[in-house]
Amino acid sequence: MALKKDKQKVLGENFSDKRIKTFLDIEAYGDINADFHVLEKAYRGMKADNFSTFVTFFTEAGRDINATNQDGQTLLSIVQTHRHSEKYVAALKAAGATE
Repeated sequence: MALKKDKQKVLGENFSDKRIKTFLDIEAYGDINADFHVLEKAYRGMKADNFSTFVTFFTEAGRDINATNQDGQTLLSIVQTHRHSEKYVAALKAAGATE
């Protein structure tokens, strides 16, 4: 008997502001910087427009836009190396992100 998936993958989903803010509550594990972890999860889980909104909420909450991963890299320094990341880079830089 084949098992049926209970959820369909949704691509290109638009998030409400309430849904976007839920990313602020994501908890880091181990010794990962919590602010970096949240930023990375939002980057990987949102379209650019949603991510731009998230970055606003993130900075309004007093979170560190220049938080680094275990290798000392900011999200901006990582995202800049990705193809088609211009809008994400712009959102980060508008919020004061540096390499």
